[in-house]
Amino acid sequence: MKYIVLYNPLAGEGHGKERSEKLKEILNGDLLVFRDMTQVYRDYDTVIGDNPEISLIICGGDGTLHRFINDTRDLRIENDIYYFPIGNGNDFATDIGMKFMDKPKIINQYLKNLPRAIVNGNEYLFLNNVGFGLDGYCTRVADEMIAQKVIGINYSKIAVMGFLKHFKPRNARLWINGKEITFKKVWLLSTMNGRFYGGGMMSAPFQNRLNPQHTVSALCCHGWGRIRILCIFPSIFKGRHLKHTSLFRLFEGNDITVEFDTPCELQIDGETFIDVRKYTVASAMAEPAYRR
Repeated sequence: MKYIVLYNPLAGEGHGKERSEKLKEILNGDLLVFRDMTQVYRDYDTVIGDNPEISLIICGGDGTLHRFINDTRDLRIENDIYYFPIGNGNDFATDIGMKFMDKPKIINQYLKNLPRAIVNGNEYLFLNNVGFGLDGYCTRVADEMIAQKVIGINYSKIAVMGFLKHFKPRNARLWINGKEITFKKVWLLSTMNGRFYGGGMMSAPFQNRLNPQHTVSALCCHGWGRIRILCIFPSIFKGRHLKHTSLFRLFEGNDITVEFDTPCELQIDGETFIDVRKYTVASAMAEPAYRR
């Protein structure tokens, strides 16, 4: 069988090429053509061609998948698309039952009917989540560490320091299918298409990315003091945070808008945006003209 292997050399703290070449052992006997995604992302139609008999393998992490679905959103790809998780967080892989460097798994079904995030007038498809507040702060700090070539970045440690010192909560307005709710002292207000983010935090334990209604989940963490939140926050890794109803609220809907009273960082599948006050998420079932 022939595969075009699209790898992100920046994935896995710069080990993307090396890790993707493990496929030579896993798929021994198959024909593998390796292509650097950072070199061909503007020319996917030519690279992939019109031969549906050739399968694709995406090698990278959550950010790699995010870039792929947005770079190819106007293409009609009929090839089988496989995923080989070689990133650091790999939240998408965790959500669909894969582990780091597992044998490639076909993912076409997960790339259909994706929700859209509208930020500063621009629209982005996303696989996992839109993080606003502390989680956006964490990706911004991680980006700075990557630029400084720091090895072994730990998002949980960044979040702890954000809670203790660096991140200031905001007041927020949330619209779920047009219904408005207000919150004070909001630490994060994120919208989830999958269950996991931040390297394994099960923030939306009941979210099903293949649910036929295409609903997404909005998680709000608000109120209380820094230390009390910090003591409870680790429960999010097991999805047990929702029992603390005075701190965490989870909502479900097809169109969601979040607005903070002052700007802060936002991330979409790990891609950071600075000085954002508002975002909208429209699921595949939302009204196409919905904008707030």
